[in-house]
Amino acid sequence: MKPSVLVQYVLPHRFLSRLVYWATRWTFKPWKNFLIGQIVRRYDVDLSQAQKKSPDDFEHFNAFFTRLLEPGARTPDAAPDALLCPADGRVSQSGPIRDGRIFQAKGQDYTAAELLGADLDAVPYRDGSFVTVYLSPRDYHRAHMPLAGTLVETVHVPGRLFSVAPFAVESVPRLFARNERLVCHFQGEHGPFVVVMVGAMLVSSVSTVWGGLEIPRYASRIVRKDYRGKGIRLERFAEMARFNMGSTVIVLLPASVGAVDPGLAPQQAVVVGERIGRAP
Repeated sequence: MKPSVLVQYVLPHRFLSRLVYWATRWTFKPWKNFLIGQIVRRYDVDLSQAQKKSPDDFEHFNAFFTRLLEPGARTPDAAPDALLCPADGRVSQSGPIRDGRIFQAKGQDYTAAELLGADLDAVPYRDGSFVTVYLSPRDYHRAHMPLAGTLVETVHVPGRLFSVAPFAVESVPRLFARNERLVCHFQGEHGPFVVVMVGAMLVSSVSTVWGGLEIPRYASRIVRKDYRGKGIRLERFAEMARFNMGSTVIVLLPASVGAVDPGLAPQQAVVVGERIGRAP
């Protein structure tokens, strides 16, 4: 096993993530400008589409990381049957869910039940389709709705915080089903669908537009929140959540609700609102 993978198993995931959580919210100007400058240079971050364009404009590093874009910087595909990409980034994998199993990387897969935290929750997706989008440090870190839907339930599933960079995805078995994550269940016009916000080492904080900060606190058991009857409906392309730092978004669809485009390729660059499949 490569050292870069082996160290993933021994590092104190949550402790390091907590340190980063607080460090990225320190408003001390030299500190936050230094961090922002490092990321901008190292990852060639394009701030031209952001509403704030200078490190001085951001309150702290996390404000930079979760930056808003200029109006019109992202637009949804106009076709009424378009399944929209939920995030900027790169396609990790996509395709059919085969007998309840989701492809992670060559020689690696996991079950929808493991990802969602319950066998019953996975039943609609047994022969559906999925897309996994990896967000790097250079990307826009807000997730948007692939379809219109009403929020039914969220499930906070406890777990580790392995890196979700490609080297880890290729080497750590069942990585996305082992990391801490927030599973968001929606009911759309033609049936249910799921958007999963997967945490990762150093970048494990997740907020939603309906509940604010969801992770941390880190969970020691599965925590379900029932939103039935609360009337929380989000239109297609609306912002739904954000990573306070980056990670991975996974969308699951039953066959009756839609299908991911078979032409999507691993490591293909994608942006919010781009068509990645079809819905009825």
